[in-house]
Amino acid sequence: MMQGVQKNTLYVGGLAEEVNESILHAAFIPFGDIKDVKTPLDQATQKHRSFGFVTFLEREDASAAMDNMDGAELYGRVLTVNYALPEKIKGGEQGWAAQPIWADADTWFERQQQEEDMRRLEAENKAAMLAAEELHRKQVAEEREGEKEEIEIKDDPMARAEAEVVGN
Repeated sequence: MMQGVQKNTLYVGGLAEEVNESILHAAFIPFGDIKDVKTPLDQATQKHRSFGFVTFLEREDASAAMDNMDGAELYGRVLTVNYALPEKIKGGEQGWAAQPIWADADTWFERQQQEEDMRRLEAENKAAMLAAEELHRKQVAEEREGEKEEIEIKDDPMARAEAEVVGN
């Protein structure tokens, strides 16, 4: 499942240790009004993880910033600037924060029921096809049997006489 890109938010990678949110803000403000700047912290070191996100108010400003800042140098490090992908929330199909943990169980049971229904329908269809084929074989065999009897009666004078007596 491909998630859409956020056209107002830019991913900024390759940040030097000295860069903080205010420096990142100052580096990108020439391109337009900034709504938000974030530099996620490493829980162990409490330092940023050498990347951040800059959210502009306008898409055009974000596009101009990406065009101009991708490959630019900041504090001696070359920046990588791309459109940011939506944040993934861990857990389940829709995320832990979005629903209770047991909510996935409901969709799992629904999927299992749908798969079971599909298997049952496929089995019923297969059985119906086999029954139809068997009926067709029997009809063809009966037709051939009838043809053989007609041929035998035409060729055998005694069988013809018998058929006439039985028919009357």
